[in-house]
Amino acid sequence: MFILVFISILTACVFAEESLPEIQFVPLNSLTESIAAETAPAETPYGLPAEITPLWDSLTIRQKAAQMVMVYMTPADFMLRNEFGGYLVMKSHLKNLDKFRENIKTVNEKMRIPPLVATDQEGGLVNRISVIAPEWEHTPSAKQMRAMSEDSIQTLAARIGGTLSANGINLNLAPVLDPAKDSRGKNSFMEESKRSWGEDTLNASKVRAFVQGMRQGNVACVSKHFPGYDSWTNSDHQIAVSATPRAKIAKNVEFFKTLAGDIPVTMMSSVRFIRISNRPAVFEPRIVKMARDMSPETVILTDDLWGVSLRAWVSGTERVKGKNYPAKDFRKLVRTALYAGNDMFMITYPQKAVEMVKYLEMLSKQSKYYHERIEESAARILKMKYRAGLLPAVP
Repeated sequence: MFILVFISILTACVFAEESLPEIQFVPLNSLTESIAAETAPAETPYGLPAEITPLWDSLTIRQKAAQMVMVYMTPADFMLRNEFGGYLVMKSHLKNLDKFRENIKTVNEKMRIPPLVATDQEGGLVNRISVIAPEWEHTPSAKQMRAMSEDSIQTLAARIGGTLSANGINLNLAPVLDPAKDSRGKNSFMEESKRSWGEDTLNASKVRAFVQGMRQGNVACVSKHFPGYDSWTNSDHQIAVSATPRAKIAKNVEFFKTLAGDIPVTMMSSVRFIRISNRPAVFEPRIVKMARDMSPETVILTDDLWGVSLRAWVSGTERVKGKNYPAKDFRKLVRTALYAGNDMFMITYPQKAVEMVKYLEMLSKQSKYYHERIEESAARILKMKYRAGLLPAVP
């Protein structure tokens, strides 16, 4: 409909222009506006900073699509060959720090666009840096940090951020903004796991202190799991359903919204919020749009797309087993995540990450819509990297 309206307007303008007399008197203020337009800075694609526009112009659509993929950490040569936009780091990768640091050093030195190097450093039960040094074996959980002063939280987060940064990690998949109470007023799974920062915006100043501390250590943060995980089912392993009423979902979203200006990346939930849609949140355009509406520059990140619950939903089965997943279902999974509006796709199966980029490139050639969607997401990721200091200006 939009295209038809646009064509109609464009046609009307052409006919109107053809009917004008040969001699026209141009008002002086129009000349002034024309001169101002000529001297104004040129617009850049997708609002990219002028400093990195030359880099953008040099990228192929495959390279732009590769920016959208965050892959489970692999040997450096695999990363260099495929130019993925992000690395996912687990505790096992940090057990051999020398090998880990060398991998990151090689990648950062040789890749034109350094990757986001991400890990889940929430504290408490989710404590990736516990293997780095004894001092981090008992890092406070989010629930414990809620009881601390803002200054203490920021100081602790700055120390943790410094440790992450010193080892090449620049993105923390935390804080957890999932509600402490479910829709019935009972403690949620995240609260019982001590991973939640609270049930509403009351703790926003303390979360902000955590984020600012991480930033002091040169680490950006990710809010998760939008719009607020309150299911007791582990959505990584099986299809999780929430019957939370829309009003409670809206309240949970307010916590994310309050902190959207402080946190540049938001991770989507894999839970199905059936009062809105039967699709998992990460695949539902209306829910992804709710996250996008908080801030147009927020990078929307999926959780692991190779998770069995998401693959099972795409295939229409209760569960899937192993790595023998139909190619058509995998393509549908990628296409659904793209269409929903996600910017960056996390995947823990490196070989499938390669297929993902190839399929995204194929989609871009088949449809102008998909081409623009890929460019839009890639540009948003590059802007986030530029603001984080990962991208130098390109002359």
